[in-house]
Amino acid sequence: MNNRKPRLSFWQIWNMSFGFLGIQFGFALQGGFMSRIFQTLGAEPHDIPGLWLAAPLAGLIVQPIIGYMSDRTWSTRYGRRKPYFLIGAILASIALFYMPHSPILWVAAGSLLILDASINISMEPFRALVADKLDESQRSYGFMVQTLIIGIGTWVASQLPLVLTKMGVSNEAADTMIPDNVKYAFAIGALVFLSSILYTIFTTKEYPPDDLEEFEKEKQESAGFVNASKEIIQNILEMPLTMKKLGVVQFFSWFAFFTMWSMATPALTEHVFDSPKPNLELVNQQNIAEMQSYKLADASFNDAADLVGSAMGTYGLSSMVFALLFVVITSRFTINRKLVHMGSLIIGGLGFVLMYYSSSQQMLHVCFALIGISWGSILSLPYAMLSSSIDPKKMGIFMGLFNMFIVIPQIVAALGGINILSETIFGSATINRMLLAGSCLILAGLSNLLITNKKAIRFQAEE
Repeated sequence: MNNRKPRLSFWQIWNMSFGFLGIQFGFALQGGFMSRIFQTLGAEPHDIPGLWLAAPLAGLIVQPIIGYMSDRTWSTRYGRRKPYFLIGAILASIALFYMPHSPILWVAAGSLLILDASINISMEPFRALVADKLDESQRSYGFMVQTLIIGIGTWVASQLPLVLTKMGVSNEAADTMIPDNVKYAFAIGALVFLSSILYTIFTTKEYPPDDLEEFEKEKQESAGFVNASKEIIQNILEMPLTMKKLGVVQFFSWFAFFTMWSMATPALTEHVFDSPKPNLELVNQQNIAEMQSYKLADASFNDAADLVGSAMGTYGLSSMVFALLFVVITSRFTINRKLVHMGSLIIGGLGFVLMYYSSSQQMLHVCFALIGISWGSILSLPYAMLSSSIDPKKMGIFMGLFNMFIVIPQIVAALGGINILSETIFGSATINRMLLAGSCLILAGLSNLLITNKKAIRFQAEE
């Protein structure tokens, strides 16, 4: 074992990962309620995936750049990854606060671009930090602790609008205005994001590069935009085979989850609660009876959207349970990462398929609980397998490039992949988007059979 990487305690790993609580608050609020904001501002269900396009585009551009830059950053005072945590947290907190105050649709879409870019500035270095700080024997454990914190953040953030409604905050608003419970939830999210990142910054010390002189020499040799671009392209061309195979798994996984984030609210409010978002343009606003009917339907949609958002939080809760069980098991036994990930993804796929047969909020909780098992695995095992098969000196850039396999499927989905595939294969009903998500997640699970690198697959519990 490298003497520069001693075994860390649970609380040391917890402290270095705690910033993910805020990051996941941002992602959970975005994933659970962004489509609701779009619908409130006038978007139709088939328009929603395209409005989400800004989010993966931001990730595609930001993550490799931030990974490259953080690999080449070192300050005895500020560290290596921590400056990027802080910059991203400040920008994301501002975007979270402003998001539900968007007056029109294009402003909301632009706010999503800023929010997702900012979250990515903070998130990518967090993945690299685990590999920086932990020895190989603790990396699966470290990524699972991150997953545990992510699960907590997902569940709590998803409950906020419903809890605020029960506390007396209104979930209704004037036409094309965002309800107060959503506004307050995003404001709380902004506060949690910044404070949790600051906690990690103040409680975690980073290790300097192994050979500081060699580090500075390599940094000078690769300085400048042209050299940086060449190195990023070269690393793409020299991507390890295991990373490419994991990319196939990631493609189908993230296509499925993007479909959920963008389409679950319109699909489930309509299919399970029979409360689709009413279209104000079809209402004669001079007709009192029609306007009264519209307001009742809109109130029903807001109630249903609160329930869907709350049910979605269950996937964070079950991912947390998955992470806890995984931490206990891997502390005692050797596991096959590939088989565990494959089984977890297939279980999540079945959760999506069961949504088609759901008729109550309770059944939705079961569906999202199954999906949470796959979510807990997605957030940890691919990164653990990847970190075992790449050059430690290039951990940041490869983690950034690996996230191309997260954003590219989302771009494909947003540019028509969801609408075309679901309508072609399953039919035009909005709920069929969930059947598409389930099919993709099952394919992602089966794609794990491509992975053959024994070092990536096998996790040996330390005696």
